[in-house]
Amino acid sequence: MHVPRRRVLKSAAAALSVTAFPFVAAQPAPVRLAMIETLSGPFANTGEAVFRNLVWAAERVNARGGIKLSGGARPLAIARYDSKGQNEEALSALRSAIDDGVGFVAQGNSSATAAALLDALNKHNEREPKRRALYLNYSAVDPILTNERCSFWHFRFDAHADMRMAALMEVLREDETVKSAYLIGQDYSFGQAVLREARRQLQAQRPDVAIVGDELHPMGRVKDFLPYAAKIKASGAGAVITGNWGNDLTLLVKAARESGFEGKFYTFYGNALGAPAALGDAGIGKVIAVADWLPNLQTAPSETFYQAFRQRYSKPADDYVHMRMQLMVEALAQAIEKADSLDAVKVGAALEQAHVTLYGQTGRMRASDHQFQQTLVVGVMDRQGAPGVKFDVEGSGYGFRVIKQVAAARAEMPTSCQMVRPGA
Repeated sequence: MHVPRRRVLKSAAAALSVTAFPFVAAQPAPVRLAMIETLSGPFANTGEAVFRNLVWAAERVNARGGIKLSGGARPLAIARYDSKGQNEEALSALRSAIDDGVGFVAQGNSSATAAALLDALNKHNEREPKRRALYLNYSAVDPILTNERCSFWHFRFDAHADMRMAALMEVLREDETVKSAYLIGQDYSFGQAVLREARRQLQAQRPDVAIVGDELHPMGRVKDFLPYAAKIKASGAGAVITGNWGNDLTLLVKAARESGFEGKFYTFYGNALGAPAALGDAGIGKVIAVADWLPNLQTAPSETFYQAFRQRYSKPADDYVHMRMQLMVEALAQAIEKADSLDAVKVGAALEQAHVTLYGQTGRMRASDHQFQQTLVVGVMDRQGAPGVKFDVEGSGYGFRVIKQVAAARAEMPTSCQMVRPGA
């Protein structure tokens, strides 16, 4: 009987894999976490920075044996999906991830994208209960996502914009040098939320501070911020309050320096991605940033954590580490093990009760709205080597000294969420 050559080769290869290498055990299928982020275009650096954080977190889980299930431990893998900075591309990436069998999705850079993904995932999970997925959010901080638009399928691990603004205001409230403020932000849901809350909290806590500017600009499309900087300087503002991130922040602070603006910057993200280097000495004592953690927290576990990251990613440009992203991955691994399942409903129910600690930093998930609760810190920019500034940012020679710690109980805010759970 004639046997086609292709079949003979295939059979030979199969026999070879069984007999010649009997000691090679089949590797367990990984648990995949899909990262949907901008990996090309003007904000590509933000997506790559997140990817490094998630890879490092997954490596930690795998180093201790992976995610332990009753059927055997499984490694955690991070899958990359490029949203190209566009909501439609992000939605396409979500569909691809689900078609690839991924049950856990992570995204954070852009609250507008987060809202689009959340709406799509809500509809998908209702239509296809056998292919449900959970959405882990590490940076999209529009408060509405855990308030009016809260969802069982969505878990936020960053403090939302109102929580961050409240922490900043604890510093600004005591800063008697600031008599006027210029509010500026990116023109989308998050930027609008930041300015809205800035106005509200200034009125409540510093009614003596005059708002001398209040404007939004297109997100990711402004190449020259000098006209904005000129208006800021002309306003006589003593401080700028902004939620800008990525290149929109770096270019803004650079333009402000070039225009001769000498006021302060109260920021959400002024401690990373080029902003300190862009300001140089002009930012010393004048750039204030709020975060869930800062490298100069000055505790032994915190320093160990940061040094470990810098050993893993030694290039100065890669110096972008966020504790919340590490806690998020730890919480996911914990929830999967507690549920002993990859089923989205079971893991979601366990994730609602997550309480994680890593290198002395602790956080817990609030079940009522899926808003993570954790300590917040505020830092001020200074030259590396100054008291409290052992570590700099991205090799710039400038770091952030912690000037305020806001305990989780104090940072916590009420929610308007009316959570609807599966089967309710």
